[in-house]
Amino acid sequence: MNYLSFELSEGSDGVATLEAMAATGAEEHAAVMAEVQQVLAWAWTNFPHTHGPADDGMDWDHELQIGMESGRWHAVTLTLTGSPRFVEAFLAVFGTPAD
Repeated sequence: MNYLSFELSEGSDGVATLEAMAATGAEEHAAVMAEVQQVLAWAWTNFPHTHGPADDGMDWDHELQIGMESGRWHAVTLTLTGSPRFVEAFLAVFGTPAD
């Protein structure tokens, strides 16, 4: 990953949150979105039937926010929530998040 750097926070309920944010100029926005697609494609491929709220017993869920700031900066935030097994698999593929 060149643009997305995930931060991990673990909740007391066993559900963890992985969050990444990137703010780039328009010329780099496509590259950021390619990384987002890479992460989501991995999640859908490896956990295809367990996407949804943790309260419903699912392994992972996500939220993607895209906005434009000051007319030229593209801000992308990808938030993943996951069960311990999802987070373990994520870390094995994408590495340890930033502190």
